[in-house]
Amino acid sequence: MPGETLLSGFDAVLADLDGVVYAGPHAIPGAIEALVGLAEINVKLAYVTNNASRTPAHVASHLRDLGAPAADDQVVSSAQAGAALLALKFPRGSKVMVVGSAALVQEVEQVGMNVVHSANDGPDVVIQGFDPKLGWANLAEAAFAINGGAAWIATNTDMTIPRDRGIAPGNGTLVAAVRAAVGHDPLVAGKPEAPLFLTAAQRLGAKSPVVVGDRLDTDILGGNNAGMATILVLTGVDSCESALRARTAERPGFIIETLKDFYQPYPEITSENGTFTCGGERAEARDGTVVVTRASDGGGNTIDAWRAACAAWWAAVPESDTATAPQVIWHSPAS
Repeated sequence: MPGETLLSGFDAVLADLDGVVYAGPHAIPGAIEALVGLAEINVKLAYVTNNASRTPAHVASHLRDLGAPAADDQVVSSAQAGAALLALKFPRGSKVMVVGSAALVQEVEQVGMNVVHSANDGPDVVIQGFDPKLGWANLAEAAFAINGGAAWIATNTDMTIPRDRGIAPGNGTLVAAVRAAVGHDPLVAGKPEAPLFLTAAQRLGAKSPVVVGDRLDTDILGGNNAGMATILVLTGVDSCESALRARTAERPGFIIETLKDFYQPYPEITSENGTFTCGGERAEARDGTVVVTRASDGGGNTIDAWRAACAAWWAAVPESDTATAPQVIWHSPAS
């Protein structure tokens, strides 16, 4: 079909932020231009983030400073999801101890909850979200409250977060510290649960959205949980190798190198007699091994080769509740 691109057939992009649009304070190269171009092809845009440390208005302002299109209501955060879960589970006026940022406090107050600051205040529930300023004393206070009978909600459980200097511990590591002290898991409001994505699509009036993220365990799993198409972009946490090994629920529908690939046709992946071909690269899976035969000696393991490898392995292991560990063998055309 002339002019067809990866986004043909989709009416909205639901984009993650950290590792997709920016890393730390800086935009990822090419991401802003790709997002600006969506309006020209009549594709709507929302941002779906597990980072609960800033308000949607603050996030949108930062995006606009970077040059990205972003109204305040285009940002849907796990802090909002956490507050919505509070409102669903607890009556207005309940005592809520917030272990997190001022942005999370604001969302909790907006749903009519009474914010308290200590386990000694007898909170009904503890809600925990990411804030780089959190320390041992905050986590200990949460544990005291939960062990004293308070319910526990986490805005998200991302184990890592991409920053401008590299990959850093995320909210999941702080949640894990509290879990070690209380002996059970929290209710989780944000990704990979579906409501965050469904809320974003509803705000846009989207009928066929696609979720774009850099993490298999939150973005891709969450998009899949919501019954949406999913795109893994390789500018953040996960890679082609981790996609290949992913359990079934975390496998993306598409893999792209950068958001610029929105505007390119996605190569067709074909199969014949167990051999999967993408852009001239071929792969087949047998006996726990993926054999990839390169189309040329151009060097490097191209993304088309990985796409073919993923297709071959996922066809061979269509259902897996755990990550897999295939051996990958690379062959040159002459071998």
